[in-house]
Amino acid sequence: MVEKCAYVYDAAMRHSLAFLWNATKGHRLAPWRSPYLLWRIETFCGVKMTQIGFLEFWEFLWRERVSLWRFLKWTGEMDHYVHPRPKD
Repeated sequence: MVEKCAYVYDAAMRHSLAFLWNATKGHRLAPWRSPYLLWRIETFCGVKMTQIGFLEFWEFLWRERVSLWRFLKWTGEMDHYVHPRPKD
């Protein structure tokens, strides 16, 4: 059971990092400047992209961490449909 939990956590973390890597292209050291992430925040909570700075970005991540973790887990699940494992 412990091995399965570790695998699920590792898979979720791998998908989370892959999503963040792709979403912050060109702004990896300053993700609060990523137009894609700013657009996602704007569509999620309605705050205009031009009003989101460093503090607002990190405040949003902290406040919505549970929802964001759920979203990243969902992207990992959808990735299994897009890239199914080959059957042995």
